[in-house]
Amino acid sequence: MSGKTKIDAHSGTELTTHEWDGIEELNTPLPRWWLGMFYISIGIAVIYMVLMPSIPFVNTYYKGILKRSDRAAAEQAIVKMHEERAAQSHKLVGATLASIESDPELMRFAVAQGKVLFGDNCETCHGRRGRGNPGYPNLNDDVWLWGGSFDDIKYTITHGIRADDDDTRSGDMPAWGKDEMLEPKQIDDVVEYVLQISGQKADATAAARGQAVFAENCAACHGDDAKGNRELGAPDLTDKDWLYGSDKKAIHESVYNGRRGLMPNWNARLSDDQIAALAYYVHSELGGGE
Repeated sequence: MSGKTKIDAHSGTELTTHEWDGIEELNTPLPRWWLGMFYISIGIAVIYMVLMPSIPFVNTYYKGILKRSDRAAAEQAIVKMHEERAAQSHKLVGATLASIESDPELMRFAVAQGKVLFGDNCETCHGRRGRGNPGYPNLNDDVWLWGGSFDDIKYTITHGIRADDDDTRSGDMPAWGKDEMLEPKQIDDVVEYVLQISGQKADATAAARGQAVFAENCAACHGDDAKGNRELGAPDLTDKDWLYGSDKKAIHESVYNGRRGLMPNWNARLSDDQIAALAYYVHSELGGGE
């Protein structure tokens, strides 16, 4: 192909000397404004590379003229956050429900703090938003084995249930069958009685026998009226709202093998202000507090 300048007949634009299979390329330069922006961006990149950490070496990196560190900035931000939260955290230590609810800013802080703590520590067992799982109570209702006041909830979170804490809440459901304290027939009868008093279908004859067994062995904890005892964590057996299920099989399992659920004592992991925030969140935001 000759080196003479050629003009495209259709557009009137100069052609380059490039040709592929008879297709020729127009010699159309990039717009000056585009080239200007391109060169400016290269200049900015070079300046940034000089000022900021940029070039990696074998065991270190070029730290830049400004010596900026995102890690140090993040650490400073965390320190500042803790300083800003310190005043509200201090107010939560020893706070009552009334004192929290009388301070809107403190209340908002407790809810925000409690929500994060619940998600990090409690949802694994109690489920999303505390809706519960088999063996782990629903924290949204008004059924509480150990009491649902703010102080009760805070105490339970602090010391746990059957936990490794000197002040833990403690109450046992004996294994009446496994430990051979009741005969299999007696267990069957008392199961029928519990089904009956909780409004479920039951064998009336067996339930009548089971009433005597209940009075002699179970009423000491669950009460003569089977309404439960919060001092011992003994559930109300008349409402069918039970931790391990209310059908015949679940009741038989509870009577025969007993129950010994564990709630950790969180005072070994959380601070007093965190426990107060968590207790307030459970009590007031999840909707089950008394």
